[in-house]
Amino acid sequence: MTVPQVTVIGGGMIVHDQILPSLYQMQRQGVIGEISVCASHGRTVKALAEAEGIRRAFPGQSFRPYPGPSGDLDKAHPELYREIIARMPPRNIVVVAVPDQLHYDVVMTALGANQHVCCVKPLVLTARESVVIEQEAYSRGLAVGIEYHKRFDDRSLMARRRYRAGLFGDFRLGAACLLEKWYYRHSNFQNWFTAENSDAFVYIGCHYVDLVHFITGLLPVSVSVYGIRDKFPNGNEGFLWTDARVIWSNGACLNVQNALGFPDEGPGTNTQGLVLYCAGANNGALLSHSDQYRGLKYSYTSKSSDPGSTIYAEPSPDYFQYVDLGGPGLVPVGYGYRSIDYILRACVRVESEPDLARRQQALKELDAAGVMATPANSRYNEQVIEAARESILNGGQEVRLRG
Repeated sequence: MTVPQVTVIGGGMIVHDQILPSLYQMQRQGVIGEISVCASHGRTVKALAEAEGIRRAFPGQSFRPYPGPSGDLDKAHPELYREIIARMPPRNIVVVAVPDQLHYDVVMTALGANQHVCCVKPLVLTARESVVIEQEAYSRGLAVGIEYHKRFDDRSLMARRRYRAGLFGDFRLGAACLLEKWYYRHSNFQNWFTAENSDAFVYIGCHYVDLVHFITGLLPVSVSVYGIRDKFPNGNEGFLWTDARVIWSNGACLNVQNALGFPDEGPGTNTQGLVLYCAGANNGALLSHSDQYRGLKYSYTSKSSDPGSTIYAEPSPDYFQYVDLGGPGLVPVGYGYRSIDYILRACVRVESEPDLARRQQALKELDAAGVMATPANSRYNEQVIEAARESILNGGQEVRLRG
């Protein structure tokens, strides 16, 4: 079997910080072949191709850029991805990394061209769309993996095994937060992360809704989200601060706070964490994860030019870092890399099956294992998103999830 081509649709922050370096490492290992990146503007792929940190980590590696380097770099090409996907030989891999409201069209375009899919979270914004994707992918024997990378944090996997072994009893009350740095407001977020399209809970908080299910196996049944409107530098308005309450199938309650509002001078890249209080037969139990840093405290002689960088820092070694293991360039490590690696290897594994029936059986096995989020095994996320959007647009009223 030949190694698959990979085409990334989108070229923004997550592609720079996690996806492209992960793909380069997999290319270095011989797991995947040629990499292409298609964005709406030439300046986006040009900046990605010239990113100093990535070039230093992967000397001699490159991707095929769309649009190409010539011409007007600021000209928009919003439909170019359709042409690029149509050119791909069938049964390769498309990575979808565009704004949330564009996911459905790009994923369905990829499936229509017989391509396996890795999509950044959330998959889509409605449960109905996730059903359509599931059915289309299954009928063609194609894998669709949703990149909820927190699932691949060793802490999450440890907690999942212990919770499901009964060591924590039953989850009753919990709190989670994830606040991204203020400088996100100056990025491309201000062009799409607007009140009519998304909010801080849908985009950021979905990580922890997914994680609570991943650990406990419980399902959400209702949600209420209070959002505070704020303005981006370009004047667009978004729900940049949110407070959500999620009720679960056993009556447990999780509070989730999210924002694009952590101070740029804060020592970590964000602030985040999860605390679950649980009940055993005769005593209580606790699960507490502090996720924004992992015990590191650095003070540099000067700060770098990266957005949000600080002289005093408390970096996380676990999401994504480059390390020097003695070879040419650097090696990406962390659960951000492991997540991309797992999903793409799952696509390769499904494609290695000899016929449609065997591929469909492999898809069922991925759904049942529940490690990789798929349209079939994580539809509760889309149900939460639908209810959350209804709630936030109605002042935070509680909305029950619909199938």
